[in-house]
Amino acid sequence: MPWPCIAATPDGACFLLVAVIPNARRTEAVGLHDGALRVRLAAPALEGRANDALIGWLAEGLGVPRRAIVLTHGASARRKRLLLPCGPAQVGAWLAGLGVPRG
Repeated sequence: MPWPCIAATPDGACFLLVAVIPNARRTEAVGLHDGALRVRLAAPALEGRANDALIGWLAEGLGVPRRAIVLTHGASARRKRLLLPCGPAQVGAWLAGLGVPRG
């Protein structure tokens, strides 16, 4: 069963749909919600800090440079879409390793 929060692109990259919860105690993935990966962020939703925290968390977890991750939609919203420079299989394996259920 594929991950509902991941969509492949023709060039081998993928989009990741994320629903963020800012001001959490720590940054962590907590499951899926309405087709998006739900992530608690240990950063406030002020002046782009939550977006920076999300991109940093994804970059570190996936082993890609921060500059390679692009926030394409939702800069000021809780639901975001990010373009990741890796394939759906790599992102899915990483999410499975975090213990995120597939919905």
